[in-house]
Amino acid sequence: MKKTATIILAAGQGTRMKSDKPKVIHKLAGIPMINRVINTAMKLNSDPVVAVVGYKKDAVISTVPANDKIKFVEQKEQNGTGHAVMVCAEEFSNFDGTVFILCGDVPLLRYQTLQKMLKHHLDNKAACTVLTAFMDDALKYGRIVRNSNGNVQRIVEFKDATDKEKEILEINTGIYCYDAISLFSALENVNNSNNQNEYYLTDTLEILNNMDKLVTSVVLDDMVEASGINSQEQLAALEKEFYRREKHFSV
Repeated sequence: MKKTATIILAAGQGTRMKSDKPKVIHKLAGIPMINRVINTAMKLNSDPVVAVVGYKKDAVISTVPANDKIKFVEQKEQNGTGHAVMVCAEEFSNFDGTVFILCGDVPLLRYQTLQKMLKHHLDNKAACTVLTAFMDDALKYGRIVRNSNGNVQRIVEFKDATDKEKEILEINTGIYCYDAISLFSALENVNNSNNQNEYYLTDTLEILNNMDKLVTSVVLDDMVEASGINSQEQLAALEKEFYRREKHFSV
């Protein structure tokens, strides 16, 4: 079986937290968010686990327990999610396996969900598997656009979406599973011709489709698992939910 690795996006400041600390080192139920995400990656036997750091990187690095499997790559400028993964290319120059892309501010994602994604991804020999969800009010999430075969054709960011695309209720959670070689090959073709002038990781999906590679999906039943934290209020609410669920299953 091919090796599994994980890239964790953890470079942002998180200005809405109204704190000088990097967002990902804020604690949920006594454990820094990034350490919860790393622990989940470790349960998948990820090697390496590469954390993309930026804002106050030393504070983030010192928060993470030392482990030979954990690497840190600096994203000096915040040029989008695609750029954040691009800066990891050297770490994966000799890696032929599966790579998860996780977010350092999504602490309640369960490794069982990632195992389900991994199985689906490998069984279907996919180039990319996206974790999606359905929402009655899809807000400003990226929308999932499917092709005639029912597979994922592309993800359109809300700010770039047409009125018709904004009516789509299936959204991108920002959690992905890629074939590593396909991922970095597609990233070479990503540009920043969009309303944000950023390099979107989501653009790789349409690029992979144009390369006749399969992009598939797993639908998340429990949106709480993919809930990101952008403010102290959201942190408090998710921590409360964590304690409520603790009796039912391990997160």
